[in-house]
Amino acid sequence: MTLASPAPPVPPTPTWTTYIVACADSTYYTGISNDLTKRLAKHNANQGAAYTKGRGPVKLCYTEQFETRGAASQREAAIKKLTREQKIALIKQNPC
Repeated sequence: MTLASPAPPVPPTPTWTTYIVACADSTYYTGISNDLTKRLAKHNANQGAAYTKGRGPVKLCYTEQFETRGAASQREAAIKKLTREQKIALIKQNPC
C-alpha cells in the first residue's frame, strides 16, 4: 500500500499592490494599497494622499503585486527614489 504524498503548499495570494498614478498636472504619485479600486476612488474624491489632493483626476499607470505590506512598502520606497524618466520607463515596460 502506498501513501499519497502531501500536496505542495499553496502560495499565498498577493494582497498588496504598489502602484503609480498619473495626476492631472502630469506628475506621478506612487503608493501602496490592499484595495486598489477603493484607493483610486479615494484619490479621485480628493480623500487620498495629501499629494494627490487637488491634482485629480488620477489615472492608474502601473501596478505590482506583493504578498506582504512590507514588500509592497519596500518597492514603493524604491520607486519613489527613481527619476521621472526612470518612472516613465518602468511604466512603459508594464503599462496598465
